[in-house]
Amino acid sequence: MDEAKQSATPLQILKAKGEAQSVKPLDLGARVRELRKAQGWTLEAAAKRAGLARSTLSKIENHQMSPTFDAVQKLASGLGIGVPQLFTPKEAKRDYARRVITRKDESEALITPTYEHRILQGELLDKKMMPYQATIRARSFDDFDGWIRHDGEEFLFVLSGIIGFYTEHYEMTEMRRGDSAYYDASMGHNLVSLSPEDAQVLWVTSL
Repeated sequence: MDEAKQSATPLQILKAKGEAQSVKPLDLGARVRELRKAQGWTLEAAAKRAGLARSTLSKIENHQMSPTFDAVQKLASGLGIGVPQLFTPKEAKRDYARRVITRKDESEALITPTYEHRILQGELLDKKMMPYQATIRARSFDDFDGWIRHDGEEFLFVLSGIIGFYTEHYEMTEMRRGDSAYYDASMGHNLVSLSPEDAQVLWVTSL
């Protein structure tokens, strides 16, 4: 097995396979126009509220200039929102009646020397989180090629057995059936089985 995949997480494996969602870059000009029109404002009205020249606002909306940080602050203030909201695209309309059931033997297996992952609801696209069950094969921190880390946040729930939960900035924590944890996945983290049998955990990773 490729050494780079020895400690890979399902998220990293799916990204390598091109199956994970990619984040589209924000079109700031279109976002400003969208927010302005949602208020029913003309260019003149919006520019006046933001304390900008009409020509400046027009150029921003039409990608003819990149706004300075001062202009961004004025735009956000004029639109009555915070700067982060200005850079957050409007969520596309979605079907909120989706439902997927994964039977016990239907999950896709992703096997590494340290973990055996089983992706749950893998066929559902455009998810906000990725749930998966894992068998912890590792018995020592030395079984890993360094820390595992990736984007997002992660929820961990111990289904069976006993694990040692290693995290980059904390002491190793022993966790048993029913114990759970929530942590930043960009922080190095590894699990090892401490029980005679391989421990089983449920992981949920944000996308």
